[in-house]
Amino acid sequence: MSLRDAWEGQASNWLRWARTAGHDHWFWDHNWPAFERLLPAAGRATLDLGCGEGRVGELLAALGHTVIGVDASPTLAAAARERRAYADVVEADAAALPFEDGRFDLAVAFMSLHDMDDPAAVVREVARVLEPGGRLAIATLHPAKTAAEVGGYFETRRYDVPIERDGIAMVFSSLHHSLEGYFALLRDGGFVVEDLRELRVEGPELPDLLHLIARSS
Repeated sequence: MSLRDAWEGQASNWLRWARTAGHDHWFWDHNWPAFERLLPAAGRATLDLGCGEGRVGELLAALGHTVIGVDASPTLAAAARERRAYADVVEADAAALPFEDGRFDLAVAFMSLHDMDDPAAVVREVARVLEPGGRLAIATLHPAKTAAEVGGYFETRRYDVPIERDGIAMVFSSLHHSLEGYFALLRDGGFVVEDLRELRVEGPELPDLLHLIARSS
């Protein structure tokens, strides 16, 4: 099963996971606050890549961004539209974006790039729809964390992890990439990394989250 189909199959579970008040403390207490500090100021147009149910788009809009969302899951794209925070939400594969060249000055891939079947194609498409010098901001699970799920570090591998928290069950389906792998995706897609942050949430020794921002050439 593709990652695209896996996430559509889990869409109803994800809606419960993301919408239950106080449940996703990683997002509210750690991931989003640190990521927001990395973002450039609102510009002409921002692409929310893999927008899911739309909470990131809503937060971006509150910061003054004009946001267009895109997600391959029909269920999640519909949920994002219901928030009415986006200028538009498009149901589409991020590896074949239905936008003209140079449409955006910022693209945000918040906890989404590692959930896409062809991330290299996605990064190339993002480079195409960004204006020259536009930025791509990425939040993802840190490779040190996902390596434990796949039993190795350097090889890109698929993993499916069932998690239950506070009575809400969810299967997370993603790809593990090494840190070098993420840099290669960006380099080969025409990006230069400008900043990188590693965040610890649970353990004292290894990072849990990776944030980076890259500029298109």
